[in-house]
Amino acid sequence: MAHASSRGADSEALRVHDDMTFRYGPYVYRVKRTDTGSTYSVSEGARDMSIPIDWAFGLGESGQTFVLSYKGTWYESRVSFFRALDGLDLTPNPSPAPSSTLEAALGRPMLSGGETQRCFACHTTASTTQNKFDPVHLIPGVTCEACHGPGAKHVTAMRAQRIKEGLRAILNPGLLSPVDLLDFCGACHRTYLDVAMTGRFGILNLRFQPYRLKLSQCWLKTEGITCLACHNPHQPRRHDSASYDDKCLACHPLAASARRIAKPCPQNAKDCVSCHMPRYEMPGMHFKFTDHFIRIVRKNEPYRD
Repeated sequence: MAHASSRGADSEALRVHDDMTFRYGPYVYRVKRTDTGSTYSVSEGARDMSIPIDWAFGLGESGQTFVLSYKGTWYESRVSFFRALDGLDLTPNPSPAPSSTLEAALGRPMLSGGETQRCFACHTTASTTQNKFDPVHLIPGVTCEACHGPGAKHVTAMRAQRIKEGLRAILNPGLLSPVDLLDFCGACHRTYLDVAMTGRFGILNLRFQPYRLKLSQCWLKTEGITCLACHNPHQPRRHDSASYDDKCLACHPLAASARRIAKPCPQNAKDCVSCHMPRYEMPGMHFKFTDHFIRIVRKNEPYRD
């Protein structure tokens, strides 16, 4: 989470690619490294627009989308970097046809106020101060205060060994009820409300992990399994499927037991998520994402909403 965004000059993908180009219709897009960072340009014949890349949003595992400031408006770049391609392609969900003007071809303007604040709120820390968007003083990535709230009083008390006072001075999301915790994580990772509001049914809600988790029998039968059951937000995410086996076997033991919550899996005792949490490629993303709708998946079964 700490790497959910970086300034354009600090993006690893941009640092290691001096010059990338991509053509879409009559437009040629170019991302070029400079002495001070990287620029994003779009040209049509002799006409050209070139803008510094202010931000790169995304961990970079699948890719990064650029955020640009042009004439007082923030834009989501029309093209993004994709690691699988080691280059540029259209940012997911663009208009199906090339834009009619060079300025429109730059990217998608973020709606003033709400949308801009929401995007930066999930990719950076302290981007909104006193209900006002403050891009000058924000902190790149998701740092401690993004989840725990203001920490000055907490730090002061803990340094003075006033432990109880220090713990009271900070929010601990892990103490929230399972319902509230999923909503807390879902503020960025999306809940059913986001599905309903955006109309993203089908494969388009694959990355709405809290929403998908709530469809699972693991949630419906216990209302206790949350994101923290498998993920430690203070450590890098683990990518090998076997590392999650002990989490699954805590409720699905290998042998029958009076304490068991669910029956053991009759098929296998390892790599549980490779079967029960399949990976799907989202349109235009050039990357397979893990489906958090935990279930028994039948052979050749399509994506289930």
